[in-house]
Amino acid sequence: MDSLDTEVLKTALHWCDGGHQVHLATVVKTWGSAPRQAGAMLAVRADGCVVGSVSGGCIEDDLIVRAQENRLPSRPELVLYGVSQEEAARFGLPCGGTLRLVVEPLSPSNWLEQVVKQTEQQQLVGRWLDLKSGESKLTDARPGQLTEVTEAGCHFVYGPHWRLLIIGANQTGLALAQIAAMLEFQVIVCDPREEFTADWNLPGVTLQPGMPDDAIEAIHTDSRTAVVAITHDPKLDDMALLEALKSKAFYVGALGSVRNQSKRRERLLSFDLTEQEVDRLHGPVGLQIGSRTPAEIAVAVAAELVQIRRKFEDERIGGLNQPPTIKP
Repeated sequence: MDSLDTEVLKTALHWCDGGHQVHLATVVKTWGSAPRQAGAMLAVRADGCVVGSVSGGCIEDDLIVRAQENRLPSRPELVLYGVSQEEAARFGLPCGGTLRLVVEPLSPSNWLEQVVKQTEQQQLVGRWLDLKSGESKLTDARPGQLTEVTEAGCHFVYGPHWRLLIIGANQTGLALAQIAAMLEFQVIVCDPREEFTADWNLPGVTLQPGMPDDAIEAIHTDSRTAVVAITHDPKLDDMALLEALKSKAFYVGALGSVRNQSKRRERLLSFDLTEQEVDRLHGPVGLQIGSRTPAEIAVAVAAELVQIRRKFEDERIGGLNQPPTIKP
Protein backbone atom coordinates (compact mmCIF):
# COMPACT_ATOMS: atom_id res chain seq x y z
CA MET A 1 0.00 0.00 0.00
CA ASP A 2 1.49 3.32 -1.07
CA SER A 3 2.02 6.30 1.23
CA LEU A 4 -0.34 9.22 0.66
CA ASP A 5 2.42 11.37 -0.86
CA THR A 6 3.44 8.60 -3.26
CA GLU A 7 -0.21 8.33 -4.28
CA VAL A 8 -0.24 12.06 -5.13
CA LEU A 9 2.75 11.67 -7.44
CA LYS A 10 1.40 8.48 -9.03
CA THR A 11 -1.92 10.13 -9.76
CA ALA A 12 -0.21 13.24 -11.15
CA LEU A 13 1.90 11.07 -13.46
CA HIS A 14 -1.21 9.21 -14.62
CA TRP A 15 -2.95 12.51 -15.39
CA CYS A 16 0.07 13.82 -17.31
CA ASP A 17 0.26 10.61 -19.34
CA GLY A 18 -3.43 11.10 -20.14
CA GLY A 19 -2.76 14.51 -21.65
CA HIS A 20 -4.11 16.65 -18.81
CA GLN A 21 -2.65 19.97 -17.73
CA VAL A 22 -1.41 19.36 -14.18
CA HIS A 23 0.18 21.54 -11.50
CA LEU A 24 1.92 20.36 -8.34
CA ALA A 25 1.77 22.48 -5.19
CA THR A 26 4.26 21.64 -2.42
CA VAL A 27 4.53 23.20 1.02
CA VAL A 28 8.12 24.41 1.42
CA LYS A 29 7.88 26.44 4.62
CA THR A 30 5.41 27.07 7.42
CA TRP A 31 5.03 29.50 10.31
CA GLY A 32 2.61 29.41 13.21
CA SER A 33 -0.04 26.70 13.47
CA ALA A 34 0.06 25.63 9.83
CA PRO A 35 -2.16 22.57 9.24
CA ARG A 36 0.35 20.79 6.97
CA GLN A 37 4.11 20.68 7.24
CA ALA A 38 6.85 21.21 4.65
CA GLY A 39 6.77 18.49 2.01
CA ALA A 40 2.98 18.14 1.88
CA MET A 41 1.74 18.00 -1.72
CA LEU A 42 -1.35 18.54 -3.84
CA ALA A 43 -1.77 17.92 -7.57
CA VAL A 44 -4.53 19.77 -9.41
CA ARG A 45 -5.82 19.35 -12.96
CA ALA A 46 -7.08 22.15 -15.19
CA ASP A 47 -10.62 20.83 -14.74
CA GLY A 48 -10.34 21.12 -10.96
CA CYS A 49 -9.73 17.48 -10.00
CA VAL A 50 -7.32 17.26 -7.08
CA VAL A 51 -5.36 14.69 -5.11
CA GLY A 52 -3.47 15.38 -1.90
CA SER A 53 -3.61 18.27 0.54
CA VAL A 54 -1.61 21.35 1.51
CA SER A 55 -3.94 22.80 4.14
CA GLY A 56 -7.08 20.72 4.45
CA GLY A 57 -9.10 23.86 3.83
CA CYS A 58 -9.64 26.83 1.58
CA ILE A 59 -6.18 26.92 0.03
CA GLU A 60 -7.17 23.85 -1.93
CA ASP A 61 -10.32 25.66 -3.08
CA ASP A 62 -8.26 28.65 -4.19
CA LEU A 63 -5.86 26.45 -6.18
CA ILE A 64 -8.79 24.68 -7.84
CA VAL A 65 -10.33 27.98 -8.92
CA ARG A 66 -7.00 29.19 -10.25
CA ALA A 67 -6.55 25.96 -12.20
CA GLN A 68 -10.03 26.15 -13.70
CA GLU A 69 -9.48 29.79 -14.70
CA ASN A 70 -6.03 28.99 -16.13
CA ARG A 71 -4.33 31.30 -13.61
CA LEU A 72 -1.71 28.89 -12.28
CA PRO A 73 1.89 29.71 -13.30
CA SER A 74 3.52 28.39 -16.46
CA ARG A 75 6.83 28.03 -14.59
CA PRO A 76 7.68 27.26 -10.92
CA GLU A 77 6.58 30.03 -8.59
CA LEU A 78 6.64 30.69 -4.85
CA VAL A 79 3.20 31.50 -3.42
CA LEU A 80 2.55 32.77 0.11
CA TYR A 81 -0.76 32.23 1.94
CA GLY A 82 -1.67 33.87 5.23
CA VAL A 83 0.47 37.02 5.12
CA SER A 84 -2.25 39.02 6.87
CA GLN A 85 -4.72 38.21 9.61
CA GLU A 86 -7.56 38.72 7.14
CA GLU A 87 -6.08 36.33 4.60
CA ALA A 88 -5.23 33.77 7.28
CA ALA A 89 -8.87 33.79 8.36
CA ARG A 90 -10.11 33.62 4.75
CA PHE A 91 -8.02 30.54 4.02
CA GLY A 92 -8.85 28.82 7.28
CA LEU A 93 -5.33 28.98 8.73
CA PRO A 94 -5.43 28.69 12.54
CA CYS A 95 -3.64 31.09 14.88
CA GLY A 96 -2.23 33.22 12.09
CA GLY A 97 -0.54 30.28 10.39
CA THR A 98 1.37 31.01 7.19
CA LEU A 99 2.26 28.66 4.33
CA ARG A 100 4.74 29.11 1.50
CA LEU A 101 4.15 26.86 -1.50
CA VAL A 102 5.98 26.10 -4.69
CA VAL A 103 3.47 25.74 -7.52
CA GLU A 104 4.88 24.19 -10.69
CA PRO A 105 3.48 22.81 -13.96
CA LEU A 106 4.05 19.10 -14.52
CA SER A 107 4.70 17.00 -17.59
CA PRO A 108 5.33 13.25 -18.00
CA SER A 109 9.02 13.90 -17.31
CA ASN A 110 11.75 11.49 -16.31
CA TRP A 111 12.02 12.92 -12.80
CA LEU A 112 8.37 12.33 -12.00
CA GLU A 113 8.39 8.77 -13.33
CA GLN A 114 11.62 7.95 -11.51
CA VAL A 115 10.46 9.41 -8.19
CA VAL A 116 7.24 7.38 -8.39
CA LYS A 117 9.21 4.23 -9.13
CA GLN A 118 11.65 4.72 -6.26
CA THR A 119 9.09 5.72 -3.64
CA GLU A 120 6.91 2.74 -4.59
CA GLN A 121 9.94 0.63 -3.64
CA GLN A 122 10.20 2.57 -0.36
CA GLN A 123 13.43 4.27 -1.41
CA LEU A 124 14.42 7.79 -0.43
CA VAL A 125 15.12 10.21 -3.29
CA GLY A 126 15.77 13.95 -3.53
CA ARG A 127 14.98 16.49 -6.25
CA TRP A 128 16.50 19.89 -6.91
CA LEU A 129 14.17 22.35 -8.65
CA ASP A 130 15.72 25.42 -10.28
CA LEU A 131 13.15 28.18 -9.80
CA LYS A 132 14.53 30.25 -12.66
CA SER A 133 14.79 27.61 -15.39
CA GLY A 134 12.14 25.22 -14.08
CA GLU A 135 14.50 22.29 -14.57
CA SER A 136 14.61 19.40 -12.11
CA LYS A 137 17.47 17.08 -11.21
CA LEU A 138 17.30 14.03 -8.96
CA THR A 139 19.74 14.00 -6.05
CA ASP A 140 20.74 11.85 -3.12
CA ALA A 141 18.73 12.18 0.07
CA ARG A 142 19.23 11.10 3.63
CA PRO A 143 16.69 10.17 6.31
CA GLY A 144 15.53 13.21 8.24
CA GLN A 145 16.54 15.66 5.54
CA LEU A 146 14.03 18.50 5.36
CA THR A 147 12.55 20.31 2.39
CA GLU A 148 14.72 23.36 1.78
CA VAL A 149 14.05 26.53 -0.21
CA THR A 150 16.42 29.30 -1.33
CA GLU A 151 16.19 32.15 -3.83
CA ALA A 152 17.73 29.86 -6.45
CA GLY A 153 15.54 26.84 -5.97
CA CYS A 154 14.11 24.12 -3.77
CA HIS A 155 15.28 20.73 -2.63
CA PHE A 156 12.51 18.20 -2.05
CA VAL A 157 12.80 14.80 -0.39
CA TYR A 158 10.43 11.96 -1.26
CA GLY A 159 10.04 8.57 0.36
CA PRO A 160 10.27 7.15 3.89
CA HIS A 161 12.51 8.87 6.46
CA TRP A 162 11.72 6.26 9.13
CA ARG A 163 11.90 2.47 9.34
CA LEU A 164 9.81 -0.09 11.16
CA LEU A 165 11.02 -3.62 11.83
CA ILE A 166 8.11 -5.91 12.67
CA ILE A 167 8.95 -9.21 14.32
CA GLY A 168 6.06 -11.45 13.31
CA ALA A 169 4.30 -12.05 9.99
CA ASN A 170 0.90 -12.77 11.53
CA GLN A 171 -2.38 -10.91 10.98
CA THR A 172 -1.36 -8.09 13.30
CA GLY A 173 1.94 -7.78 11.46
CA LEU A 174 0.16 -7.60 8.12
CA ALA A 175 -2.21 -4.87 9.31
CA LEU A 176 0.59 -2.89 10.96
CA ALA A 177 2.77 -3.14 7.85
CA GLN A 178 -0.01 -1.71 5.68
CA ILE A 179 -0.74 1.18 8.03
CA ALA A 180 2.95 1.97 8.59
CA ALA A 181 3.62 2.12 4.85
CA MET A 182 0.90 4.77 4.53
CA LEU A 183 2.59 6.68 7.35
CA GLU A 184 5.87 6.92 5.39
CA PHE A 185 7.72 4.12 7.19
CA GLN A 186 10.00 1.78 5.32
CA VAL A 187 8.61 -1.53 6.56
CA ILE A 188 10.68 -4.65 7.20
CA VAL A 189 9.21 -7.90 8.51
CA CYS A 190 11.17 -10.73 10.11
CA ASP A 191 9.70 -14.10 11.03
CA PRO A 192 11.74 -17.33 10.85
CA ARG A 193 8.56 -19.43 10.90
CA GLU A 194 8.02 -20.55 7.30
CA GLU A 195 4.34 -21.29 7.90
CA PHE A 196 3.79 -17.54 8.42
CA THR A 197 5.95 -16.24 5.56
CA ALA A 198 5.24 -18.82 2.84
CA ASP A 199 2.26 -16.90 1.41
CA TRP A 200 3.33 -13.42 2.49
CA ASN A 201 2.75 -11.03 -0.39
CA LEU A 202 2.70 -7.38 0.50
CA PRO A 203 4.23 -5.10 -2.16
CA GLY A 204 6.75 -2.61 -0.85
CA VAL A 205 7.40 -4.55 2.37
CA THR A 206 10.77 -6.28 2.76
CA LEU A 207 10.98 -9.75 4.29
CA GLN A 208 14.19 -9.97 6.32
CA PRO A 209 15.50 -13.56 6.49
CA GLY A 210 17.06 -15.09 9.58
CA MET A 211 16.38 -14.89 13.27
CA PRO A 212 15.05 -11.74 14.97
CA ASP A 213 18.27 -10.87 16.83
CA ASP A 214 20.25 -11.16 13.60
CA ALA A 215 17.71 -8.92 11.84
CA ILE A 216 18.32 -6.09 14.35
CA GLU A 217 22.00 -6.10 13.43
CA ALA A 218 21.49 -6.76 9.71
CA ILE A 219 19.37 -3.65 9.11
CA HIS A 220 21.79 -1.42 11.07
CA THR A 221 19.14 -0.26 13.51
CA ASP A 222 19.49 3.49 14.12
CA SER A 223 17.65 6.36 15.83
CA ARG A 224 15.06 6.48 13.03
CA THR A 225 14.16 2.81 13.39
CA ALA A 226 11.32 1.33 15.44
CA VAL A 227 11.14 -2.34 16.46
CA VAL A 228 7.87 -4.04 17.36
CA ALA A 229 7.74 -7.70 18.46
CA ILE A 230 4.36 -9.35 17.95
CA THR A 231 4.96 -13.07 17.32
CA HIS A 232 3.22 -14.23 20.55
CA ASP A 233 6.25 -16.51 20.95
CA PRO A 234 8.35 -15.31 23.93
CA LYS A 235 11.46 -16.99 22.56
CA LEU A 236 11.33 -15.04 19.29
CA ASP A 237 10.10 -11.79 20.79
CA ASP A 238 12.69 -11.77 23.59
CA MET A 239 15.43 -12.62 21.11
CA ALA A 240 14.63 -9.41 19.22
CA LEU A 241 14.18 -7.29 22.34
CA LEU A 242 17.56 -8.25 23.80
CA GLU A 243 19.23 -6.61 20.81
CA ALA A 244 16.73 -3.84 20.11
CA LEU A 245 16.81 -2.40 23.64
CA LYS A 246 20.59 -2.02 23.38
CA SER A 247 20.32 -0.34 19.99
CA LYS A 248 19.58 3.29 19.09
CA ALA A 249 16.00 2.45 18.02
CA PHE A 250 13.66 5.33 18.92
CA TYR A 251 10.86 2.90 19.78
CA VAL A 252 10.90 -0.71 21.00
CA GLY A 253 7.58 -2.41 21.75
CA ALA A 254 6.24 -5.88 22.45
CA LEU A 255 2.75 -7.33 22.34
CA GLY A 256 1.36 -8.91 25.49
CA SER A 257 -0.75 -8.35 28.57
CA VAL A 258 0.39 -6.38 31.62
CA ARG A 259 1.06 -9.67 33.41
CA ASN A 260 3.09 -11.05 30.51
CA GLN A 261 5.06 -7.82 30.26
CA SER A 262 5.98 -8.07 33.94
CA LYS A 263 7.32 -11.59 33.39
CA ARG A 264 9.14 -10.43 30.25
CA ARG A 265 10.81 -7.65 32.19
CA GLU A 266 12.11 -10.17 34.74
CA ARG A 267 13.47 -12.36 31.94
CA LEU A 268 15.20 -9.45 30.21
CA LEU A 269 16.81 -8.27 33.46
CA SER A 270 18.23 -11.75 33.98
CA PHE A 271 20.36 -11.20 30.88
CA ASP A 272 22.90 -8.42 30.37
CA LEU A 273 20.38 -5.57 30.06
CA THR A 274 20.33 -2.69 32.51
CA GLU A 275 17.18 -1.37 34.15
CA GLN A 276 17.43 1.77 32.00
CA GLU A 277 17.52 -0.33 28.83
CA VAL A 278 14.54 -2.44 29.92
CA ASP A 279 12.63 0.72 30.86
CA ARG A 280 12.74 1.72 27.17
CA LEU A 281 10.34 -1.14 26.37
CA HIS A 282 6.80 -0.11 25.43
CA GLY A 283 4.57 -2.84 26.72
CA PRO A 284 1.75 -3.51 26.41
CA VAL A 285 2.55 -2.11 22.99
CA GLY A 286 0.60 0.82 21.53
CA LEU A 287 -1.76 3.44 22.91
CA GLN A 288 -4.38 2.08 25.27
CA ILE A 289 -7.57 2.38 23.20
CA GLY A 290 -9.18 -0.91 24.20
CA SER A 291 -8.01 -2.65 21.02
CA ARG A 292 -8.70 -6.37 20.62
CA THR A 293 -8.64 -7.37 16.96
CA PRO A 294 -5.41 -7.51 14.91
CA ALA A 295 -6.44 -4.38 13.00
CA GLU A 296 -7.28 -2.48 16.20
CA ILE A 297 -3.96 -3.47 17.76
CA ALA A 298 -2.18 -2.28 14.61
CA VAL A 299 -3.97 1.08 14.85
CA ALA A 300 -2.93 1.43 18.51
CA VAL A 301 0.72 0.66 17.71
CA ALA A 302 0.77 2.95 14.69
CA ALA A 303 -0.74 5.77 16.75
CA GLU A 304 1.96 5.47 19.39
CA LEU A 305 4.66 5.39 16.71
CA VAL A 306 3.28 8.61 15.25
CA GLN A 307 3.05 10.21 18.69
CA ILE A 308 6.70 9.51 19.52
CA ARG A 309 7.98 10.25 16.02
CA ARG A 310 6.16 13.58 15.96
CA LYS A 311 7.63 14.55 19.32
CA PHE A 312 11.10 13.85 17.95
CA GLU A 313 10.43 15.91 14.83
CA ASP A 314 8.88 18.82 16.75
CA GLU A 315 11.84 18.99 19.11
CA ARG A 316 14.17 19.06 16.13
CA ILE A 317 12.29 21.67 14.10
CA GLY A 318 10.66 23.78 16.80
CA GLY A 319 12.02 27.25 17.29
CA LEU A 320 14.25 27.18 14.22
CA ASN A 321 12.08 29.43 12.08
CA GLN A 322 10.67 32.83 12.92
CA PRO A 323 7.45 33.85 11.14
CA PRO A 324 7.36 36.71 8.67
CA THR A 325 5.85 40.00 9.75
CA ILE A 326 2.08 39.70 9.89
CA LYS A 327 0.19 42.68 8.55
CA PRO A 328 -2.70 43.93 10.72
